[in-house]
Amino acid sequence: MQINVSGHQVAVTPALRDYAVGKLDRVVRRFDHLHDVAVTLSVEKLLQKADATLHCANNKTIHANATATDLYAAIDVLADKLDRQIKKHKEKITTHNRDSVRLAREA
Repeated sequence: MQINVSGHQVAVTPALRDYAVGKLDRVVRRFDHLHDVAVTLSVEKLLQKADATLHCANNKTIHANATATDLYAAIDVLADKLDRQIKKHKEKITTHNRDSVRLAREA
């Protein structure tokens, strides 16, 4: 699993890179079928913007973006959005009726 952090018209300091990787580790721990994550940090006038694209094992691409007045706050909001999307995706691919499937196979 690889996390790429890049900047668009902003210099990505080691502190920003470590903060973004630390926040996205929560997403990686929740769902372990991720190939790579690309995070782009940018500045547009007064707003700080963070975009992320996740590539999953089954050719699923998850994208999220967040804006805030502070780049650290934008990374926090981005991590929360990605966490919710990964949780929803994981629930979709998981079978919720395992007992009924097991009973049907045994019969």
